[in-house]
Parts: sequence; structure tokens; C-alpha cells
Amino acid sequence: MDIMGKVRCALGLMSGTSMDGIDVALLDTDGDRALRQGPAASYAYPAEIKVRVRAAMEEAKGLNARDARPGCLADVERALTELNAAAVERFLRANGIDKGRIDLIGFHGQTVLHDTPRRITVQLGDGHLLAERTGIDVVYDLRAADVAAGGQGAPLVPVYHRALACGVPDLPAAFLNIGGVANVTWIGRNGRMLAFDTGPGNALLDDWVMNKSGAPHDADGALAARGTCDADALQALLTNNYFGLPPPKSLDRNAFSAAPVQGLSLEDGAATLAAFTAAAVGRAREHMPEEPRIWVVCGGGRKNRTLMGLIAANVQNAVVPAEALGLDGDSIEAQAWAYLAVRSSLGLPITFPETTGAPAPMTGGVLLSSQ
Repeated sequence: MDIMGKVRCALGLMSGTSMDGIDVALLDTDGDRALRQGPAASYAYPAEIKVRVRAAMEEAKGLNARDARPGCLADVERALTELNAAAVERFLRANGIDKGRIDLIGFHGQTVLHDTPRRITVQLGDGHLLAERTGIDVVYDLRAADVAAGGQGAPLVPVYHRALACGVPDLPAAFLNIGGVANVTWIGRNGRMLAFDTGPGNALLDDWVMNKSGAPHDADGALAARGTCDADALQALLTNNYFGLPPPKSLDRNAFSAAPVQGLSLEDGAATLAAFTAAAVGRAREHMPEEPRIWVVCGGGRKNRTLMGLIAANVQNAVVPAEALGLDGDSIEAQAWAYLAVRSSLGLPITFPETTGAPAPMTGGVLLSSQ
């Protein structure tokens, strides 16, 4: 099929469940197999924004309506949107890209609540304001329709993983994204997908290190490497009922408690929580129709060498960072949001029964004109 002329240039803006900042990536795509990855960048949140986002997450726990913005939520949403608009301007300027080249922005926003039993998912980000500030059409709120229909609203990246899997020589493959929460996409030889959140990603470990040392994360897994996993604490963490649930299934960032590691040293707690993330990935194999021939790891967790080694010990076959396939593991989720924006604008499905539990393949998102 000749897709030339149908390719759109989109920017993806991803914050997600982590509180690190904003990932920006450029993607030319037809929303199907045509993928031309452009430059990408990450812009860290200022320290004061991280504090405000944590407060917003606490405020959001009391929400009963996804569009309500009580307390600090409205102010934080506006501040985050302004930061995203500034990130777009900075990115285009740094890469010498004319704004007129960009057809769409896929805007994720900052997840502050994901409660699928109550069919509420909240990502702070004002699409109208972003379109106004950037002068570019915006697609946002991509999870809401799926959740309203009874789906999990996550993960949404699998359809992009499937497009990337065209470059994997031997299927089935698993794309494992380790952000605040970890999620996996299993892709079979016939393009079949299965996707779900495996369990904790970096969130528990990051919070532990921050609370104990003031550092934002366990750089390169050095703390965990010096510690010893507490077997009893690990077993207590793994008794969570979530692991026995069949997919599709998804998690909120705060779904797990670090209570079992309280009382451990900084290093032993880090070692135990890293082991927990890895063991949860291992448990995910129970739900897969066939063992993946390769595990492709993206997201910040792939930079934690201790965690990568623990994951390799919990699965069969090769575990490699996305870069081993010529991909940029930091930008895959932002690229995915650009890809999803294009699919949404074309009315193509972005969620599926096998990825979110949606009743049927569904499109989603809200398209806002900048005019």
C-alpha cells in the first residue's frame, strides 16, 4: 500500500506515572507500519513541581469525578500544561524544526489517579490550553473512552510495540516498559497481542531511596547491588492478589505498599524492592501463551544494571535494552503517544480486548484544533 502523502508528523509528550519530567519525541507515521523516528529529548521537572505533583496525587485520592479539580489540582494542571508547552517550544528550537511541520501533538499529561474499579483515570493536562499555547492541534485524554467502556485504560503502548516488532527477527517477543509501573506487551508471530501491567516498576524503589537518602533514584542500581534481598519481605510483597489475576489488568502507581521493607537498611530495602519488580516480571510469564524469545526493555528501569540482571534471572531467553534493536529506550513511550495521536485522528483503534480488556477494538482521545 502506498502510504506516502498519508504520513503525518506528530509530537508525543509523555509524563505518565513517573514524576521525572516530560519526554518529547517526533514521529512521522501513517498510524500503521510506516514509522520514521525523529529526535527526542527529556526535560526534567523543576524540584518545586515534583513537590506539587506529589501533593496533587494525594489530593486526587479523594476524587469521585475525573474532571473535578479541587484543592491544588487545578493550579498544578495549569502549571504542568505550561511546562509541556515550554517543552514543545524548546524542543522545536533545539532541533531547528518549524512549527508548521507538526500536524499533531499527542499529549499524555501527568497521571495522578488510575482507579479502574471505579472507572476513573485522571491525567493532569489541559489540552485546550496546550493547543492555544503551541498553535498546534492536540490529541489528549486517550485513556478515558476505554475506561468508560469497562477497559483498564492501560497499557496503551502495545499497538506501537506491535509496529516496532516488525523489526524483531524472531517472535514471540516481549516489550517490557519499566516506568513508575512496569507493563509488558507480548507479541506473537501472527501479530497477536497480550498486554498488562506486571507490577511495580521504579516507583516503590524511587520512593524508598528518596525517603531514606534524599536521592531521586538508585542510580545504576548501585544501592541494590550493595544490599541483600530480605526473603521474608519479598515473599510478603509477592502475596498481593494482583499477581493471580488474569490479564488484561492495570495498576495505579501507589497500588503496592513498601511496608514489608520498613526497618531494613537503605541498601537492603533497595535490593528487596528491585527483586520485587523483577519477580513480578517473572510472574507475568504465567499469563503468556508462549515464552518470549527476547525481552526488549525500555523506560528508565533499563538503566538500572542490578534490576536488569535480576529480570534476566527471572525469565527465559535474552533480556536486552531497546538500544540493542536500534531503538531509543527513553523515547518509546513518547513516540507511542505521537503514534496514538495519529491513529486517534484517523479513527483507528488504540485499545483492544487483549490489551486493556475493552469490549472491542476502540479508538479514543479528544482532538482539539489550535485555530
